[in-house]
Amino acid sequence: MSNRTFTNRIVILDTETTGLNPQDGHRIIEVGGVEMIKRRLTGQRFHAYINPNRIIDQGAIAVHGITNEFLKDKPFFEDIVEDFLAFIKDAELVIHNAPFDVGFLNHELSLLKHKMGTIEDYTEVFDTLAYARKKHPGQRNSLDALCKRYGIDNSHRELHGALLDSEILADVFILMTGGQSSLLDDIHSDLESSNSDMTAKEINTDRPALKVPQCSDEELLEHQVRLEEIEKTSNACLWLK
Repeated sequence: MSNRTFTNRIVILDTETTGLNPQDGHRIIEVGGVEMIKRRLTGQRFHAYINPNRIIDQGAIAVHGITNEFLKDKPFFEDIVEDFLAFIKDAELVIHNAPFDVGFLNHELSLLKHKMGTIEDYTEVFDTLAYARKKHPGQRNSLDALCKRYGIDNSHRELHGALLDSEILADVFILMTGGQSSLLDDIHSDLESSNSDMTAKEINTDRPALKVPQCSDEELLEHQVRLEEIEKTSNACLWLK
């Protein structure tokens, strides 16, 4: 399996929906994404609740807890689409089970009066579920399972949520794709940036003298006995030379 470095801009994304299939008329009700550059979260995020203009399936409410009443005063997808596309443009989308989310997003785009293309026109997509299945074949690779495998605390995740899940997926993504070369790249990048503005600093001669703990006579005796034992067994105790 190739070890990708993902050094460019990334958006970790998730959605929540009224049901399972956009072809059955189901819609997006929440979009959440967090930005990452050079494998580090920047603090930039996109989050919106969306009025789907239809009833949410009870099964879906049980998963994410978002109700029809809550969404009554929320904007429609057409109201947030320009800001959303601006946020993801020229980034690589990282999504867990990407065909599901991208399918819904493309369906929403197709319903707009002014056609705005598809998600693939704005960005590339990396599916962490497909990647996890290749890396951990025959194992459970849900987001919860991956959190457990990589030691990520997701105890605060009682219900699904687009922004919360994207933040959790960011942690999973870093650990799951964080090969040695990627980590070294980050270290080298840090060293280069820190070296570029390094200046010599004078030592403060007014600082207090360093405290040097002294060994007791008993500790010195124990140390000497230990060195002699090493010399007897190896005949090469450097500290006695």
